Parts: sequence; C-alpha cells; structure tokens
Amino acid sequence: MRCSPILGFLVVFFRAFHGIDVGFFIAVVFYTVFSFFIWYISPWFLKLTSNIRILISTGITLLISVAILFIALKTMPSDQLLDLFIAYLIIPPLGVAVISFLIEIGEKNQQLHQQLIIEEKMAAVEQMGAAISHEIRNPLTTAIGFIELLEQGSIDNSKRTEYLSIIKDDLDSAESIIQDYLTFSKPIIEPIEELDIQKELTQIIKLLHPLANYHSVKISTDFSTLVTIQGDKSKFHQCFINIMKNSIESMPNGGALLIKTLATQKKVIIFIQDTGAGLSKEQIKRIGEPHYSTKGAKGTGLSMMVAYSILHAMRGTIEVQSEIGKGTIFQFHFKLHKLR
Repeated sequence: MRCSPILGFLVVFFRAFHGIDVGFFIAVVFYTVFSFFIWYISPWFLKLTSNIRILISTGITLLISVAILFIALKTMPSDQLLDLFIAYLIIPPLGVAVISFLIEIGEKNQQLHQQLIIEEKMAAVEQMGAAISHEIRNPLTTAIGFIELLEQGSIDNSKRTEYLSIIKDDLDSAESIIQDYLTFSKPIIEPIEELDIQKELTQIIKLLHPLANYHSVKISTDFSTLVTIQGDKSKFHQCFINIMKNSIESMPNGGALLIKTLATQKKVIIFIQDTGAGLSKEQIKRIGEPHYSTKGAKGTGLSMMVAYSILHAMRGTIEVQSEIGKGTIFQFHFKLHKLR
C-alpha cells in the first residue's frame, strides 16, 4: 500500500496509450486522489489482522467496480449488461481477494521463516554455551581442587611442584578450549602460504601415530603427484588432526585408516577413509553442528566444529560417504595452487 502513488502513476501511464480523452483525465484525477488516500491510511491498514486486510481490499475494489459499472451502464449498450457485470462486479473483486490472500500467505511464511532462523540461532547460542560450560568446567574444577590442596601447609615441595604442574596443564587446557571456540566462530587464515600436501599430511600422521597405536589402528598412505595449495599451515594441521583423531577414535577395537590424495587440473582431493562404526545419513547431515557429537555424552563435537570452520575459511569443500558397520570416507576438495 505504501507504493500506491507509484502504482497509480503506472495505471495512468498505461491508460494514456488508449488515448488522451475525457476518460484519461478522469483516470488522472481518480487515481491521484485514490492513491494518496491509500498511501495515507497504509500505517493503519498494516496494523489490522490478515483477514480484515483481505476484506477491506476486496470491499474497496467492489465499491470502485460498482462506481465504474454505474458509469459504464450509461455509455454501453444494454445487450452487454451481463458482460459488464462479470467484468466489473465479479472479476476485479475476486482477483483482488485472491491476490490479497496470496500476499498474506507469503508474508506469513516469510515471518515464520524469520522466526525459525531466530530460534535456530538462539538454540545454537544455547548449545554453544552448554558446550563451553561443560568443557571448561572440568579442567577448572580440577585446578580448584589442587589449589585447595596447596593451601594446606603440610604439603612437601615435591607434591607442591606436582600440583602446580597439574594446575598449569588444566588451565592450558581451558585456554585451548576457548581458543578452539574462537577459531570456530571466526577462523583467521593467516599468513597465507604454499602448503605441500604430502609433507603436511606426513607430519600430521607422525603426530597421531601414538594414538593410532593405542587404538590398534594401522595408518597407510597413498599420495599422488606432489601438489601444493594455499592456506594457513597451523590451521591446516589443526583441521586434519581433528578429523584423523576422530576417525581413529571411531575404531576403539582396531582398524585401518587410509590417507590418500588425488590431483586434477584444478583441484586437490584429500581422502580420509576409516573402517570404523560408520555414520547414518542423519549423523552425516549434522556433522560440524554446534554441540553435536557422534560419541554421545562423551563428546561435545568441538573438534569437528573447528575442523569444518577452518575448512570453509580455506574455501575448501567436504563430501562424506559412510555405511554403518563398514566405515566412513571423507573427501576434502581444495583449489590446486601448483603441480610439481
């Protein structure tokens, strides 16, 4: 309704193509007055309920149609009476009613969509808060417990040194958790450097060998032609350490982990394939969501959240294929920088 003067101008403009006659000037006067009247009452109109707005729009159209019909009956032959009634008393009000109804439905759907987005954001914030509280409380509780022990005067120096070391480790753990959340919320990819995929993945695998041995997981590699991508080395390591660590932990009774690379003319694909428990379609859709973990109550989903956030910041994409009881294949796609 706030655009009514513009619509009135367009009606008059198109009416001019039928000729500049008495009817044109009547249209100018009528639509000028009517458009500004509608524009004036629009704030009041928009506060009404949806059904009332539809009734008012249809009613105004009907009144205008009756007035136009009254004029038309004096100028048109009587044998066209039925056509006039249909053209002015049925089609315009019915058309306005249908259009008004569709507009109201569209606005309601848009409002519901916006409300759903707000609710999802609030739920994500609540989940994030719960995850932060859960993860940070554990190391802080431990640190507080040892601080209370240190307050006792009967502790010898060796125990005091041991307790201080534990407190430091727990506080470092809490700081690391906070840093991970900051990385998730806004990963900063800098400095941008050339990364040798084979070299970086080999270093990551060396770091994870103790964990793999503990879970009786055999790691094998299949690297294709030497290729490079552009990115942040530390963030790249953080991303793939998290991904591989999750894959290893999905095989508590042993298994195999294959790290494979494939280069095309435009991109590099990194495959991480495990023989773990596998994921359902619903789990695949939710990987990387705040506070969602496939480990149940034992996990918070933080590592995958961070990995996915870093991946998107490096403009990479991910595909996940999995089958329950057979394992999971992650495919990471990056833009090729240089083929060696």
